[in-house]
Amino acid sequence: MSLTVDELFPSLLRLNNGDFIPGARDKAKRIIRFGIMKTRKFWIIATLIVLSLTAVATGVSMWWKARNRVHYRTAKVTKGTIIAVVNATGTIQPTRSVQVGSFVSGPIEEIHVDFNDEVKKGDLLAVIDPRIYVANMKRDEATLKTRLAEVEQVRAQLQRAINDEMRSKRLRAEDVNFISDTEMDQFKFNRMALEAQLTVAEMMVEQARANLEQSTANVGYTKIRSPVDGIIIDRKIDPGQTVASQFQTPELFIVAPRMREEMHVFASVDEADIGLVRSAQESGRPVEFTVDAYPDDLFVGKIYQIRQNSTTVQNVVTYPVVVSVPNPDLKLLPGMTASISFQVGKAENVLRIPNAALRFYPQRDQVHPDDRYLLEGREFPDDEEAQRREIQRSAKEKADLRRRRNRRHVWVQKGDYLRAIEVITGLSDSNYTEAVSGELHEGQELITGILPKSRR
Repeated sequence: MSLTVDELFPSLLRLNNGDFIPGARDKAKRIIRFGIMKTRKFWIIATLIVLSLTAVATGVSMWWKARNRVHYRTAKVTKGTIIAVVNATGTIQPTRSVQVGSFVSGPIEEIHVDFNDEVKKGDLLAVIDPRIYVANMKRDEATLKTRLAEVEQVRAQLQRAINDEMRSKRLRAEDVNFISDTEMDQFKFNRMALEAQLTVAEMMVEQARANLEQSTANVGYTKIRSPVDGIIIDRKIDPGQTVASQFQTPELFIVAPRMREEMHVFASVDEADIGLVRSAQESGRPVEFTVDAYPDDLFVGKIYQIRQNSTTVQNVVTYPVVVSVPNPDLKLLPGMTASISFQVGKAENVLRIPNAALRFYPQRDQVHPDDRYLLEGREFPDDEEAQRREIQRSAKEKADLRRRRNRRHVWVQKGDYLRAIEVITGLSDSNYTEAVSGELHEGQELITGILPKSRR
């Protein structure tokens, strides 16, 4: 509401008779207009100052909030293939290692093979000096001939005794007085003694023949031959070296058969993974491995055998698993160390969650209030408390916990807070885990960590 000059100056502008002072009224109007203009300008300036301060405060507040805002590291949900593996180390060995020894003793006269030579069954590998054994064979040959001659001699004597006994029987049949009973007994028992002597002589022939066979075999044993087709992977003798086989069979060569067709990789698998490896064997899943000698080559084999003879080292139980692999180029050599991956599962064209998203656990103040209940049990007890609880759990409780271990949560950013999405996980590899169920879609951004301030 505006006031007039008369209302502002009711008496100052008038004379005693009540009339206005000449010119005073116009001057008062100018003064009033000037004052109003000054006041209006003041309020405008004050308003501008307040608005400026408010804008500055708001800007500072927004800058401070932006400066201290949490920036998250994210990764996308993708589609692809997941191959779950169990890793182990192993040693490459031939399918068989045939140790070739010597049955006889003596100096090595000849060696016909060397390391890495491929041999066939029956090939001559080495020769032991045969002179002693040849001499024994000739001696036994002579002994056999002697025993055969003795048999003929005894057989002749026996035939004479038989003839004498028959003549005596004919004479006694003509007249009992021609030959006495004593003489008849002599003929009879002489014939019986010679029959027994002939049997002994024949057994002596058999003994001499056996000795000859033994000495002949010993002569043959002086020639060391390969018992199988294979490759000489070790040679432990040199020409002139003497081998002694009196106490134990000396080892001269090691022959590995079928090295081109098949090699074995002996791996030690932890007891916790042996069930997965057995399932992989039943499913016929491949086994992949590398060796340091050829780091760019990937070798593929199959599970040949899971052996039951466990090994325990510092309370860690492992089982030997044998992997069969072809070796046409002979790249795989005995004794090489292999880094093995047993393929225990494969899922194609599935949603894949980055493993880092499953490992991320936010702070309480970063989570939307509706999802904070999920963090109530996130504080872990100390080691002793965890061990005590683990010991107190029954087998059924442990089994139930293991069955529920695939129920997990991942986090997404919505506004200023993080929201949880429950998922059921499946197979895992080193980078991704299969999302069996859950409200996820391809390309969705999942929180995997918090960016440091230097990278915001």
